Amino acid sequence: MDVPPIIPYALHRLPRLATPIVVVYIASKVLEIQYRILTPTWLLIILYALSLPATLTLHVKYKSWKDRRDAAALGAELPPLVHDRWTGGFGALKLMVSNFKSGYIAEMMTDWSKKYGTTFNVRILFEDRIITVDPDHIKLVLASGFDGYEKGPVFEAQMDSLLGTGVFNSDGDMWKFHRSMTRPFFSKDRISHFELFGRMADDALTQLKARLREGFPVDVQDLASRFTLDSATEFLFGQNVRSLSAGLPYPHYDPRSNDPVFKNHPANLFAVAFGEAQSNVALRSRYGINWPLAEPWVDKTAKQMKVVKRFIEPILKEAVERKKAMGDIEKNNAADREVKEGETLLDHLVNYTDDRKVLLDEILNIMIAGRDTTANSITFTLYLLAQHPDVLQRLREEIISKLGPTQGPTYDDVRDMKYLRAVINEVLRLYPAVDSPSNVRTSRQAAVWPSKTGGKPLYIPAGTKIPYSVFVMQRRTDLWGPDAEVFDPDRFLDERLHKYLTPNPFIFLPFNAGPRICLGQQFAYQETSFFIIRFLQTFSSITLAPDAQAPEHRPPASWAGAPGTKGTEKIVPRAHLTMYASGGVWATMEEATYL
Repeated sequence: MDVPPIIPYALHRLPRLATPIVVVYIASKVLEIQYRILTPTWLLIILYALSLPATLTLHVKYKSWKDRRDAAALGAELPPLVHDRWTGGFGALKLMVSNFKSGYIAEMMTDWSKKYGTTFNVRILFEDRIITVDPDHIKLVLASGFDGYEKGPVFEAQMDSLLGTGVFNSDGDMWKFHRSMTRPFFSKDRISHFELFGRMADDALTQLKARLREGFPVDVQDLASRFTLDSATEFLFGQNVRSLSAGLPYPHYDPRSNDPVFKNHPANLFAVAFGEAQSNVALRSRYGINWPLAEPWVDKTAKQMKVVKRFIEPILKEAVERKKAMGDIEKNNAADREVKEGETLLDHLVNYTDDRKVLLDEILNIMIAGRDTTANSITFTLYLLAQHPDVLQRLREEIISKLGPTQGPTYDDVRDMKYLRAVINEVLRLYPAVDSPSNVRTSRQAAVWPSKTGGKPLYIPAGTKIPYSVFVMQRRTDLWGPDAEVFDPDRFLDERLHKYLTPNPFIFLPFNAGPRICLGQQFAYQETSFFIIRFLQTFSSITLAPDAQAPEHRPPASWAGAPGTKGTEKIVPRAHLTMYASGGVWATMEEATYL
């Protein structure tokens, strides 16, 4: 039986929670015995009720005073504190939860950075979080000061039910082990074999054409997710889960959109459960260390993770049994073991352990990296191409001139397509696959960051959570120019590249940076490029189909006319561990004709 999250949370904090009440009780007894003053029961009840919030408030006040004193001793100052009329930061919490559920992505971070500067402190449930959208400060956290920051125990606890001890949820030696074990599987030789992508893309595009010929639009996000899931599972685990075999969904207005056979297909159950589990742990990040208060009795990921595990465990079982049939599992450190020709990541993993939990944790971590992030890149590329037909036609011209209407690309072909890379980079700039809550670190010790305003440097206390938003940073007009919120791939080719990005490469971090930079970034570029090439060889235009978007997933009328992309969005961008479009991206296409 699973232990309710509130129990370990309460036990860990029991001494701190009980102390104020005990102090009130002892004080009342001293008054009664020493001075014969009897405290009325009603007053005791009030004092008991007020003791905890009063103590928490005093604790925050004391910590703020101590941090200011420590900062002054170093000639520094604390980052500006976001104003909240509630001492404990309940107003900021309400705003962040509301934004996560129904707002425009990272909007409050954008607003706060304009008001308080690019690095500031937000207090939520008495916990300080120093948020930054500044490239120099992000560089310190990710690269130049890497050893001073970690994912941290709070992040690990929030994500444990989904990510376990996998590479994205570990620090220190465990992270180094996972990293070294995974690295060989993203070498140039392994990611440049496009036969796998070709088979999956042909299946996806064949189904796409068939559905269009029925007269229905298609959810390209769903299509991209199936393509990347099947590709990733075969590439990394040697077993294609065949999510494309489930077929494609129909738009909400067709009765077949609720077909129980389709909805109950194992791949579809997995996709829904995996997405909901990621959303649940992402919501936890808004509550910080106090997340069990939002789900006290039942871990909200438990139900979804049962579905996820049922889908993945047959893959694990087969791999372990296959290895046992060949001989005993090697007990040496797998990081020191040579990877054999044709071996998959899962084959390599089972040489280290047959522990199902260790294997499952790592598989789910890599699944998020191999499926969700690339699906995001493909989805938002098609979304933006639909709105910019001039870019689409120019990109098609590059593809057709290089490969013709049917030839698949090679690694060198993709490398030579400069405009294709510029388009993908511009998509990743505006809609980076990974943003909050995945982008967070915790300071191991106190640090001093340089000022960005010419004033005193900023003091960062030890043990402070440091979220950073790539989404906000990559849209800053002072870093990217006055057209920062405009989709324009040429910024990665013309003089703007040398004016903005070349002298300051940390303004563009779709794959993070430093020692924890995404190992699969070239895999993601290659897979995204391959799919876009085959897509534009097959179709000559894309048109969004807003009527196919279910009403509850359409941008609210209140967004119309808002500054930036919020005022022109045709879909609702959301983010859990990765970015996605709420309800998908529905579109129609015109098949290409060649003389």
